[in-house]
Amino acid sequence: MIAIVDYGMGNVASVSTAFKRLGYEVLLTDKEEELERASHIILPGVGSFQAAVQEINDRNLKQPLQRLAKQKPFLGICLGMQLLFTEGYEGATSKGLNLIPGTIEKIETDLLLPHIGWNALHINETHQPFTAFQDKHVYFVHSFAANTTDDYIVATAEYGTNIPAIVQNGHVFGIQFHPEKSGEVGVDILKTFLQLTE
Repeated sequence: MIAIVDYGMGNVASVSTAFKRLGYEVLLTDKEEELERASHIILPGVGSFQAAVQEINDRNLKQPLQRLAKQKPFLGICLGMQLLFTEGYEGATSKGLNLIPGTIEKIETDLLLPHIGWNALHINETHQPFTAFQDKHVYFVHSFAANTTDDYIVATAEYGTNIPAIVQNGHVFGIQFHPEKSGEVGVDILKTFLQLTE
């Protein structure tokens, strides 16, 4: 069973549908005991970093998510990816889950923000399972992005600057774009995550 963390800020319906299309049982939950039973944990999200951190703290989810991420495959999507990092600067400075070292900062670009639309992925050649997605287009909606070292970057996209698009630290993965809105490419990227972590 795949657990999707429901903390009031996620695009949970479309993310749930994407995993069901792949044949998985899906549970939407904010209960620690149900997250414990899952094989994989998915942290989606739409909105601001500061508000998301507040919701996670209010629901007493921070420590359980940090603990479970050491035990189970864990995937953050869009804002959920940003929450994987140490801290974010959207609104007031807020502490993230600190599962991947780095910060979430406003995109430094001369192009219009938010970054909305389809962009090609550029895959780090050392991440062999993802090289099939080189130059494939996926759908982004965001104004903030991760600032982290190359060690954790699987793929980038170009929007006047290089934006981390897929990140990884062990069995913790993050996807900045919306795979559930990126057609078959997005579904195949979710499938790759599942295959790598089963």
